[in-house]
Amino acid sequence: MLEFEEYKVKLNNIKPMLEDLGIALKLTDAEKEIAELEKQTEQNGFWEDLENSQKVLKRTKQLKNKCDGYKKLKDSYDDLYTICEMALEENDESMLDELVKGYASFEKKLQDERLATLLTGEYDSFGALISFHAGAGGTEAQDWTQMLYRMYIHWAERHGFTYKILDYLDGDEAGIKSATIAIEGENAYGYLKSEHGIHRLVRISPFDASGRRHTSFAAIEVMPQISDEADVEIRPEDLKVDTYRSSGAGGQHVNKTESAIRITHIPSGVVVSCQTERSQHQNREYAMSMLRSRLAEIKAREHLDKIEDIKGVQMKIEWGSQIRSYVFMPYTLAKDHRTNFENGNIGAVMDGDLDGFINAYLAMNAGQ
Repeated sequence: MLEFEEYKVKLNNIKPMLEDLGIALKLTDAEKEIAELEKQTEQNGFWEDLENSQKVLKRTKQLKNKCDGYKKLKDSYDDLYTICEMALEENDESMLDELVKGYASFEKKLQDERLATLLTGEYDSFGALISFHAGAGGTEAQDWTQMLYRMYIHWAERHGFTYKILDYLDGDEAGIKSATIAIEGENAYGYLKSEHGIHRLVRISPFDASGRRHTSFAAIEVMPQISDEADVEIRPEDLKVDTYRSSGAGGQHVNKTESAIRITHIPSGVVVSCQTERSQHQNREYAMSMLRSRLAEIKAREHLDKIEDIKGVQMKIEWGSQIRSYVFMPYTLAKDHRTNFENGNIGAVMDGDLDGFINAYLAMNAGQ
């Protein structure tokens, strides 16, 4: 029965962390805000203003999820403590397996929730836009870019997020030259902002008949998904809009009519494009959303006061600027060069197991 005593001590030691989480989440304030928002839904004409009603419902759902999440965590703690006490009282070891698994799950969820409280940035609760750009190296780099594209889609699916392809340009022989996807879900940007930067791959090339080792680079841009024009004001006279026919093999990703849109923000030089919708109007809407998102991300990252201060940002997709390296040969390892977090299970990483990297980045930025 020593194991039950040990887990009881563990639970007593971890209880202050659970209580601190409750304080950090400001649950009392959240419950008050929920009550106020629900009062708004009862007012005359509330449902006639579709834009406002959607905002209110979205905020209400976020707050309720936060309160419900903490309640489930608290209930899990109480259940585990009860198992310990019952087992010790009845001298019953049959519940040990349930206790061990339950505690491991509880501990991970508690850590995840604590890290989520670090997402306090202006756009952290928003969805995310991820753009992929192949570096120099032709087919090698384009194949690597597609591998990263697949990795982030798997990460999104693991977390119950939805994704939508906004732009997709096939590689010459394999892979992709560039792509943009929207990942929708609460805090998607807060978690994924840590992935912004250059990603480096070392492997034996499947495209090299001599079986030589190659190094490839790809750039990942992560932006908050901003749809409200009030959040980022862009002057029409600062835009250059081009329409064109989608290029590349495309498959199901792109349409072959001249409905693709490319928008250049002249003051900053930022360029966005969208070619996945049949309607030119829809492609323009998505492209404008992408532009607002990219400008907002640069403004926040560069600590600028206003959009007009952006002078254009270029990432060098090359050696020395990478945030993370993925080694397939002669050993397997994914290592983040900012936090030094690493994972030797490269297969799991490429299947979307990125939480260790993301959590290490959040903890580092919080000064923990």
